[in-house]
Amino acid sequence: MIHYQDTIKNRVSQERIFKYVDNNLKRRLQDIFGNRPIAVWGSQDGPQNRSRFEKMTPGDDVLIVEGGTIKLLGKVAATTISEDLSQELWKSVDGGRSEQPWKLIYFIANPVEIELSFTEFKKLFNYSPDWSLRGFTNVSDEKLETFYNEYDDLYSVLLRLKQGEQVEAKEEPELKIEEELIEVDEGIEEKMDEEEVSDHVRMQWQLLKLGLKTGSKVWVPRNDQSKIRKSYDYEGFESEFSAGIDTSGKYVENIDVVWKEEFRIDAAFEIENSTSIYSGLLRFADLKLVAPNSNYPLFIVAPRNRKAKVFAQVKRPTFKRLEFEKKVRYLSYEAVDEVDGFFKASTTGLNVDVLFGKSEEIR
Repeated sequence: MIHYQDTIKNRVSQERIFKYVDNNLKRRLQDIFGNRPIAVWGSQDGPQNRSRFEKMTPGDDVLIVEGGTIKLLGKVAATTISEDLSQELWKSVDGGRSEQPWKLIYFIANPVEIELSFTEFKKLFNYSPDWSLRGFTNVSDEKLETFYNEYDDLYSVLLRLKQGEQVEAKEEPELKIEEELIEVDEGIEEKMDEEEVSDHVRMQWQLLKLGLKTGSKVWVPRNDQSKIRKSYDYEGFESEFSAGIDTSGKYVENIDVVWKEEFRIDAAFEIENSTSIYSGLLRFADLKLVAPNSNYPLFIVAPRNRKAKVFAQVKRPTFKRLEFEKKVRYLSYEAVDEVDGFFKASTTGLNVDVLFGKSEEIR
């Protein structure tokens, strides 16, 4: 628990870590964490632990369990094997070199001190009630397959359980997102005049800038990146989309703007100023079917004079079945402009909660 306090709760400065890792890992950690300190944990080496450790990959969920309680939930950001780094981080109780170093080291993204009963985890994975952990353990492929056949994202599921919310099973979307939604979008694009297209790109750009000011990475669909490059000379797009959920990125990467981290989505925005609001809502509907336990906000962004149209579309039977009015918020162009103006000269204090506060519940 002394080690937990030192390297999980207090985190570790990158300066201490970078003395003992190669340049490739340095770049990887900087890409994920920026300049922030990092939560680090490890395990003693040995045949069984080494075998389990070598199965760990970036994006895997990691739980730290004490007795009958899940203390911490996070994502594996990267791994390394280093006795020198272990000795730097985890001294023996008397402050000297440890005789059994924890040199199987992993760096944890999105750590949350969850304090959830481990019994909840055992129920999800069909372990017997009296089963208990013994050191460093991984869940079998068979149990993982059974879990993901029914649910979407373990990280989100455990957070919902902690918050006392109901966990939902996933469904397959009725529409083929790759074909039918793209076809819908292309039809709408043809109807949009130059001013509408320009207004859509302008709003994407404003949301992109605001996302960057929150410290998030920002994604817009590949088809729209060229428009933003042309209009605003911006080149900072990621080459690939990492969904941040245990679901195919195809259900997220065509959404107009996504604020995200390497293994987490912070917010998703669909911008609607054309003759139809239906296509953006369909993308959100597909996302909520395959990832029903995700807890990041979904915003429909439209001019204030189209607010009634947005509300009417959300109440269609297709979306009412999904209780969309509880899952999607309306955010006006005017509210985005207001936030953009307020934070124009500032790089601190902005987060997704600011936009959430400016958005409206759909009634």
